[in-house]
Formats: sequence, structure tokens, C-alpha cells
Amino acid sequence: MPQPPRIFIAGLFHETHTFLDGTTKWDDFKIVRGNEILTLNGDSSPMGGCLEAAARLGWHVVPALSIAAYPSAIVQDSVFEQYWTEFSAALAKCLESGPLDGIFLVLHGAMTCETIDDVEGVLLERLSRQLQATKQLSSKTIPIFGVYDLHANFTPRMAQFSHCLVSYRENPHADARESAVRAVNLLDRCLRTAEMPRTLLAQPPIVWPPTGTGSSSDPMKTLLQMARQLQAGHPNFWEVNVTAGFAFADTFDTGVSFGIVTTGNDDEARSALNLLCVRALQLAPLGNVVERPVDVVLAELPRNEPGLTVIVEPSDNIGGGAPGDCTGLLRAFIQHGFTNTSVCICDRESVRKLQGRSPGAHVELAIGGRGSRLDPGPVDLQVRLVRTCDGLFELRDRQSHLASMVGDRFNMGDCAVVEYEGLTILLTSVKTPPMDLGQWLQVGLDPSKFSFVGVKAAVAHQRAWDPISKGNVWVSTPGPCSSDLIQLPYRKLRRPVYPLDVIES
Repeated sequence: MPQPPRIFIAGLFHETHTFLDGTTKWDDFKIVRGNEILTLNGDSSPMGGCLEAAARLGWHVVPALSIAAYPSAIVQDSVFEQYWTEFSAALAKCLESGPLDGIFLVLHGAMTCETIDDVEGVLLERLSRQLQATKQLSSKTIPIFGVYDLHANFTPRMAQFSHCLVSYRENPHADARESAVRAVNLLDRCLRTAEMPRTLLAQPPIVWPPTGTGSSSDPMKTLLQMARQLQAGHPNFWEVNVTAGFAFADTFDTGVSFGIVTTGNDDEARSALNLLCVRALQLAPLGNVVERPVDVVLAELPRNEPGLTVIVEPSDNIGGGAPGDCTGLLRAFIQHGFTNTSVCICDRESVRKLQGRSPGAHVELAIGGRGSRLDPGPVDLQVRLVRTCDGLFELRDRQSHLASMVGDRFNMGDCAVVEYEGLTILLTSVKTPPMDLGQWLQVGLDPSKFSFVGVKAAVAHQRAWDPISKGNVWVSTPGPCSSDLIQLPYRKLRRPVYPLDVIES
């Protein structure tokens, strides 16, 4: 009876905002090692989907380690070197203990360290070198497959040193788990057929802010549809990836890319990639979304109409690495006298100051404004305490963008709800991407009852908020995730590139 395929599994997940102050350390990552990884089987994350699919296929999984952190500042070199030391040792032990049939990686694709711009590419290259150096594998190629985020900055090195990496297809990332399962099934195809695919890459000179990369609207909608049509029309194309890129990373390869995983002719794939690049350049202006100033927008909004309007503040997009404590929208709500309105601010110090206070107490707080030098600073308010509460919540939507990052639950830390002149402020101790309504329900607030709610996001919040609101309004405020990319001090980004330069299509 044939032995089940033996598959080495690991994860490395971080979206790095290189324009933020400070660094991200080893202690900022959630680290899961060895058999502890197997406890994720079946949860809402890509790793959970990978493990569930592997069990269905009867694979013998060899779990190494998986580390993940929320989007944040540039990662210290020591983090990656520590990861590689453990990864490499686990791989060596795996190779010594028996034949290895495949490797599966759960990646983000936009991780950057102090001196390593292309972390995933370096990981894949080192992995390939280690496999090549193992004498027992001299006559056998080990397939390297995996899944990665739609907002990766996919590089030539990532293409060269992998066989098949599969991108999410949706933003918000409702299909992150599904994409991992799709990638597992493609590895199974490789093992069954002994066909070994390769990846061809194209990088049009385009960078789009996160606000321009929603999959339900152009340019991404058309490009993703083209990708599916190309895949359906070319049996040799195992996967056609449309990768939106992560604009807040200053690397040479930052931006939009297209990848075709194929066992066919190179010219066939290059022709298809050219079609995608040409269309992307035609649609490029649609992805360059820049918001209007918050004061202009709020002054135009009607106040007395029924239903919830979501006010979106991309400059403090937590899912893009921003601190979640910028005060631009909070200040504007106060200045324009908005009532029946709510906003969430990450402010551990204010929450700490409210602990032990009785509901109804009036407390002077300096709220927010500490996480970004672009913000004007804390807002001094005398607030009324509504309640303090625990911030651990179960995700209501197991296919949400947040689930793609954390699985089934999230902990906001200690929280407090306060009020100021008709404005309800949710204060958290941990910055929380506004991608699941459980965040509000956990603290006793029904967000659908407000007239306006401010969210610190780009587009990833929409899956949660669109069903309970009558629409979204995006505003420009000071913060590190501004959609106006021309303001960012890029030094390493390849040039010319749109929208920083004029590009002839």
C-alpha cells in the first residue's frame, strides 16, 4: 500500500508598512510551533483551511512553525533570521526522518525587514538552496506550493524559487481560506500527475492605494474577470494570479503584478500576461482613489435621514498598519456637531485610566493622537463613562477579512465606552481592524442604531458594514495610510510608475 504524501507546512505572515516609525519585533508576532499548528485545523484562517484539506487528502503533515503579526512597521532583521533558523532546523529534521513529497507555505507576500526588502523571496531562495544541498534529493524535485495575500508585492525571486503560489481573489478577503484550499488541491494535482508547474511574472508600472483595490469594482473587477477567462481558456494554466500590491512598502517591486502558474509554453503565458498588463494600464486611473478633505465631506452630509452612513478614514487604516488612534475624524465629528455618531480609537492609556470607575462618572481624557507623527495629537475631552468591558470576541463572519488574519476570535484587550455630546467613543487597548461587527456587539453597542460610524479602513470593512448601512463615504484626514501616494517619500520603488509618473499605455 502506498505511503501517504509527506508534506512540510509552515507560515510567515506580515504586511509591512515601511513608512511608519519604529520597528516590529519578535515579541510582536504570534508564534505557533510543531504540533500546536495542528490545533488550527478547521478554523477560519488560511492555515486552518490548508490543514483541513490536507486531512481530507490523507496527507502526512509535518508542521514546522508559523508566525504572524498584524500590519505594522518595518520588521527587525533578527525576526527573520530567528524564523529562518527554526524553519531550516525543522526542515533538516524532516528530511533526515524520511522522504519528503512537498512543501506548503502560508504567506502574506509583503513582509519587509531592515535590510531585506523581499523577505518571502529570500525565504523561498534559502529553502530551495537547502533542498538542493540535500544529497538524498539529488534526483527528486520537491514542489514548493503555497497561498498568499492579494496585497502582496510579488517579486521575481518569489516566482523563480516556487512552483505554485496562489493569491486570494477577493478584497475584502472573504476567500482567503478557500484560496488556501485551492492551493492545496493544486499541490495534490502535482503529486498525482507528476507535472511540475512554474510561475511566469509580469509587473506593470502601477501602484494603487488600498482604496483602489476592492474586487467588486474596477480596476480589480475587470482584471480578476480576465484572469478567470484566461485560466478557463488555457488548460495549461493552473492559476492566474492578480495581485494588487501593498502601496505602503518602499521596495523596488511594490505594486501591481500578474502571475501565471503553468505547465505549458512560455510564449502562451507571456501573451496572456501582456493582455493583463495592457488592460491594467488602461484602467490605472480608476485605481488611483484619493479622498476629499473630511471637513468638506462632513459639511455636505445630511444629518436627519434614517439609516446608518459609514464614514471611512483610510489614512488611519488599521488593516494597512496605521495605529488606529489618529484623531482627524474624531476632531471633525466634534467640530461639525455630529450626534448619534460613533468612532473607535485605540488608546490603552485612556482605558487604563477608566478602570475601576463607576458608569456615569465624568473623566478628563486626552484621547488618541500618539501613534503617528502626522496626527495633530490627543484630543482633550471630558467624557461620561458608559461602561468598561472585556474585549475578547468571536468573529460573527468566519469568511471576513479579519478571519483571514486571525482565525475565529480577536482580543481587543480591556475596553471602555464613553460619550461626549452625542458622540459615542469605543476605546480599545489593542488596535482592531473594523472588519467584524462582533467588535461592537461585544461591548454592548449595536452599530446599526447609529446615524454615522467612523471606521479606520480602506475597503476591507465593507463585507461587515454594507449589509447594515446605506452606504460609505470616504474622507481624507492626516495619517500614515493616505491614499494620495504622491505624498509618500519613496526611495527604492522602481520608476517610472503610475501615479507618481506619467506612463504611456
